[in-house]
Amino acid sequence: MNADLSLFHLIKEASFIVQLVMLILVVASVVSWTYIFSKTRELAKAADIADEFEEEFWSGVELSDLYKRLTDADFEPEGIEKIFLAGYREYSRMRQKAGIDPEVQVENAQRAMKIELNRELERLDEHLPFLATVGSISPYVGLFGTVWGIMNSFRSLGNVQQATLAQVAPGIAEALIATAMGLFAAIPAVIAYNRFASRLDRLIGRYELFIDEFVVLLQRQAHSQ
Repeated sequence: MNADLSLFHLIKEASFIVQLVMLILVVASVVSWTYIFSKTRELAKAADIADEFEEEFWSGVELSDLYKRLTDADFEPEGIEKIFLAGYREYSRMRQKAGIDPEVQVENAQRAMKIELNRELERLDEHLPFLATVGSISPYVGLFGTVWGIMNSFRSLGNVQQATLAQVAPGIAEALIATAMGLFAAIPAVIAYNRFASRLDRLIGRYELFIDEFVVLLQRQAHSQ
């Protein structure tokens, strides 16, 4: 490959604006991949915790025993476990008050679980807007760098009587690198965002289904006492 058209040389010789665009895209790509790896682990862990918890929950264990285990000082509850704790804690607190209607006990427990669900959704949704932003604007940022680079390339030919492809090619090539980098940053971010959004929807659906099932259990327990 001609040294003048090598990737490193083209980036090095690009204008300041084009180099700045490339730097922004590289940083965006690095941050995106960091979030992608961390969010992959986070969602996988949340799904595993939900699997283990639901298996134990429906095994016939006493709710009070499960509550004690999850509130142990050496244990840090996460995800669906926090939702269960919020509901059972509120239910137990309301039961200790005299004259509280069973329906009110259950409604308060359900409300507490919904609040915890929203907190969990907010936590799991963190960084997804960044991936969506990178996926949507990176191609345009790269295109801006390309347009700017091509403008400079043709502007430099203004005083040249006879332009040749050899004179134009390096400038256009360095400009097109910005577009390629924009796509390189955008494509993984879009794929990851769509994948994470789908997994998050399924996980939240599981949480909501658990809340509904737990509420039915609490209603039976409240009316049987």
